[in-house]
Amino acid sequence: MSAVFGTQLKDWRGKRRFSQLDLALTANVSARHIAFLETGRSKPSREMIAQLAEALSIPRADRNALLHAAGFAQTYKRRDLDDAELVHVRDAVTWTLQRHDPYPALAVDRHWSLVMANKSATGLLTGIGINIGDSMLDAALNSDALRNSIVNWPDVAHHILVRLRTESAYLGGDTILDAAADQLANEVQPTQEAETLPAIVPTIYRAGEIQLSLFSTIAQFGTAEDIALADLKIELMFPADDLTRNVFLAQNG
Repeated sequence: MSAVFGTQLKDWRGKRRFSQLDLALTANVSARHIAFLETGRSKPSREMIAQLAEALSIPRADRNALLHAAGFAQTYKRRDLDDAELVHVRDAVTWTLQRHDPYPALAVDRHWSLVMANKSATGLLTGIGINIGDSMLDAALNSDALRNSIVNWPDVAHHILVRLRTESAYLGGDTILDAAADQLANEVQPTQEAETLPAIVPTIYRAGEIQLSLFSTIAQFGTAEDIALADLKIELMFPADDLTRNVFLAQNG
């Protein structure tokens, strides 16, 4: 089992582009001990696995795999947001989304399935055929309704591609995110960047005769130890111009 653990540790070190010395310094252990762990000459303790996993920013599910490979019971569970243990967490997500009205806000899982949405986001998304439980990723790749509703789709597609690559890299590679990124990469044309770039690139939605310009912030639970909860992302959208702000405020009034 130690040999399997060593192989997995070496693989994660490679994904993070760490040398044995880099990892040793970050995890506050000796480089020799890292070498012994990777070759199976030393067996890690549970505490050492946690220390190394933290240093390498390894996702919770993969920390379970490391623990199992070393002969330990898995630590991290995957709970549904409706689980009784997460009642206060669900309340927090609901509170955050509702308080963000009249601007759109939503929560998605690791593969961009829509978990929750506030009133404003629900109105925006159902208008283009996206409901709770649907895949925002699938919509971005295959929904003409979504693409046609976004005035600056090429710019948005480029940012989605970058986000997919970044999220997959953090996860150590994700087949679903990678496949989506590859599909999108075939469509996204390289653009000549302007000498001075704007502060943000908003998503501009076509809503009848008007255009709604929105930019987003993304929040996650910083202390989550549940696998699914650690992957949950809350996206809060804000108006990028006065017209958009006034439209949403008028709807709320």
